[in-house]
Amino acid sequence: MGMNGDLRRNQTKMNGDLRKNWLYMNGDLRYTHSREEELYMSRPVFKRKIYNEILEWKVNRSDKYALLIKGARRVGKSTIAEEFAKNEFKSYILIDFANTSRAIIDLFDDMYDLDFFFLQLQQFTGVRLYKNESVIIFDEVQLFPKARQAIKYLVADGRYKYIETGSLLSIKKNTKDILIPSEEHKISMYPMDFEEFLWAIGDEMSAETIQILLKNKKSAGNAMHRSLMRVFRLYMLIGGMPQAIETYIEKNNLQLVDETKREIIELYDEDFVKIDGTGLAEDIYNAIPANLSGNASRYIVSSARAGTRSEQVRELIPDMLSSYTVNIAYHANNPGVGMALEKDVGRYKLFTSDVGLFITLVFKDKNYTENIIYNKLLSDKLEVNLGYVYENIVAQMLIAKGNNLFYYTMESPSSNHLYEIDFLISMGDKICPIEVKSGNYRVHKSLDVFCDKFSSRVGDKYVVHTKDYKWENGINYLPVYMVPFL
Repeated sequence: MGMNGDLRRNQTKMNGDLRKNWLYMNGDLRYTHSREEELYMSRPVFKRKIYNEILEWKVNRSDKYALLIKGARRVGKSTIAEEFAKNEFKSYILIDFANTSRAIIDLFDDMYDLDFFFLQLQQFTGVRLYKNESVIIFDEVQLFPKARQAIKYLVADGRYKYIETGSLLSIKKNTKDILIPSEEHKISMYPMDFEEFLWAIGDEMSAETIQILLKNKKSAGNAMHRSLMRVFRLYMLIGGMPQAIETYIEKNNLQLVDETKREIIELYDEDFVKIDGTGLAEDIYNAIPANLSGNASRYIVSSARAGTRSEQVRELIPDMLSSYTVNIAYHANNPGVGMALEKDVGRYKLFTSDVGLFITLVFKDKNYTENIIYNKLLSDKLEVNLGYVYENIVAQMLIAKGNNLFYYTMESPSSNHLYEIDFLISMGDKICPIEVKSGNYRVHKSLDVFCDKFSSRVGDKYVVHTKDYKWENGINYLPVYMVPFL
């Protein structure tokens, strides 16, 4: 009996090894536990707020909807989807359409017999599926629209749950010939915010401290403020891309962090070509820092490429926005709660979706950004105007909080000067103006003029700056590290 048991165990092991080898021969590395996969699986999984959004879908929506997680490449979609699957389901199958076998791809050619479809899928992956207790992840689903089309039938079948992830290119690009399923619940994933960054570096106190200070409208005091600003500047330099944060934690070298960010930008550049074969989309992206540093009241098209018409850029904006690589603020022609109804689509400002990538773009003319530059930026000693950097990070933080961004300009009656409010956001039935300052925060003529002109519509007023918190004359003078907690 013992000998028969050993034989059965050896046979089972042998069959398992054979199955893994067969998958490897067909190009599916997901289930072979290659060296690359082992390294991937050993990488840290950072705590992300989107986890709770995914949990809400599982509890309240997964019976009728698949979950579609949208976001830029390298923002952590695949990681969070797989981590959620591991924690919240009895088993899961991840199909990475950027790297999967022909055998699995071919399964989607015939979806009429779902019993046979699931039988083959389990056999090929070596993963057992359990009714109502398993999830199937379609990773990079925009690369294989046929799988996305199948969601309608898979959800209706009701046996398992489904998570899709899509990145960079507009998902619409590859869906013109397929029926887009209405059975999708869509959520957006952004770079790690300041609080998530603090969690990643092992700081469990600072976020709570900032929230208490903000709630009670209290100053931090010189020592604590300097400490909080230093860690916030560190976040600005590294950014919220998980790979960049991982490099910092592992290497503690900002130059190596910069190299990681450059690799991400190169990936974006490659994909921008798919959006626009002329390279204009890449030029638009690379010109964002120069545009913001020029203090113009809109994105200057010629700074991206000489001789380019504004219509050419405007046509690319929807695809660039759907790539989640850029954020946009439109000019509000009539500042009110319904600003989206009267926005000026031809007048806008662009920001990068991640401030760490923005910093790298600023110094893109160098082969790499030396540690000395990063250290000067960290200590706020680099002799450059960093106002536009703070404007980009504020835009990023407001977007992550679910705000649509608008700005407003007014002509001075006595000169050619333009008054400009950097950001307008809706809170309840009021408009909250936000002016971003990296220098003298006491002078805010634009804010004053705006609040006088639209006094009946204005709610809380903010000047975002690098100094400690202060409440004075009805204005919140807000240190930039408090913005994520508004």
